[in-house]
Amino acid sequence: MKILVINIALRPPPARKWLPIGLAYVISAVKRAGFEYDLLDLDAHTQSPEETERFLRTHQYDVVAMGCIVTGYKHVKWLSQIVKSSFPQTTIVVGNSVASSIPETVLTKTGADIAVMGEGDETIVELLECLRDSQDWNAVKGICYRQNGAIKRNPLRPVIPNIDDIPIPDWDVFDVETYIQNLSGALNEPLPPLPRDQIRAFPINTARGCPYDCTFCYQVFRGSKYRWRSPASIIQEMRHHHDRYGINYFSFSDELTFFSPKQAEAFADAMLASGLAVYWDADCRSGLFTKDEHVEIARKLKHAGAVALSFSLESANPDILEWMNKKVGVEAFSRQVEILKRAELTALTSIVIGYPTETAETIKATIDCCIGNGIYPSAGYLLPQPGTKMYEYAQQQGFIKDEEEYLLSMGDRQDFRLNMTKIPDDELQAITKRELARCSQELDLGLKDGALLKTGFYRAPKRKKEEGQA
Repeated sequence: MKILVINIALRPPPARKWLPIGLAYVISAVKRAGFEYDLLDLDAHTQSPEETERFLRTHQYDVVAMGCIVTGYKHVKWLSQIVKSSFPQTTIVVGNSVASSIPETVLTKTGADIAVMGEGDETIVELLECLRDSQDWNAVKGICYRQNGAIKRNPLRPVIPNIDDIPIPDWDVFDVETYIQNLSGALNEPLPPLPRDQIRAFPINTARGCPYDCTFCYQVFRGSKYRWRSPASIIQEMRHHHDRYGINYFSFSDELTFFSPKQAEAFADAMLASGLAVYWDADCRSGLFTKDEHVEIARKLKHAGAVALSFSLESANPDILEWMNKKVGVEAFSRQVEILKRAELTALTSIVIGYPTETAETIKATIDCCIGNGIYPSAGYLLPQPGTKMYEYAQQQGFIKDEEEYLLSMGDRQDFRLNMTKIPDDELQAITKRELARCSQELDLGLKDGALLKTGFYRAPKRKKEEGQA
């Protein structure tokens, strides 16, 4: 059985290339099960649309598998329709959040035959075994599929309870060096105490899921228990990549890495005991560190190699935070920034602009909070995603009239797509850029107009705010 796996490029060059962690886990499972496959990595090895189409029309496979987040729906549709129009008998399998959030749309509007919903490590292997042996798909949990003109949805597959049991992905199947060089050149500021050209960076996954339910965020593992790896498992993978690829910086690519001070301290203690001398950054919840005694935990993280922690402000307006279903407010956010500063750790954050009650004043208040805390945020517009409460709201209120038209238009959250505020489109964009320009000026960043939203990576302020200055 000939299998092709496609790694979709969501952004045209010269956008940052990011090692596809989810796909790596799936490919590694396929490889361990004894299946052979070809990999078409459209992210690492850029091709023109014409080159990609020529390849797909001249190479026949029994199975073509691909997947991406929902903003890549247009790529799934384009690629699958090329394959299906050339080789109608090829079975096309789609995974990741585009398949989990809109399986029926994927199956009726694209060339896909099967949508893998949720965790795909075990599902893909069982599915390929059925395809190889010409068995019925009815017993394969975690898939939605077309059969005789109808859409059938099988029961969801239970998640893997202990993710320490999942083997480390086999990254050798990718052009690892291309990704390492690209990621190392686009790391967030501040950098570790190394010249940028000596940094070799790599992403790893330390947890699956998130225990929270923000109204703008879609989780692939929605409905499953938040699961995190043990410090020993994480450090084992870090040491493997350090020894094999010379990695000295790790980016923990999770929806949530640290959810409690106890968990964070346990990881810091394990890192210090391991003697592994590398740098890293991670995600945590806002409000993780709020007490004076948490400063010592933050200092441990610093001594264990931490460079920065990312946690979301999203908005400084209480009404909008309630819309978002955020469980913490501005005070907890600012307190955590203060604690991290005392530990000489960098705080990174993001904001979402465009909730229905957004005004010029609420945007200004959010930027004031960022300036007061000395952080230039990763800013983006509200982009309702299928499977979220804000997507339901956008449909109910008539902001999304044609679902597929909207899906085909989706892209980066920094690109203005949909306005659910009472502010005119042009004015909302102008206010956003004006406030971000003010933040850039106050923090002495000197960002050009085109980089205010698309910064490429977090920028460290050149000028620190005086104590007590807003």
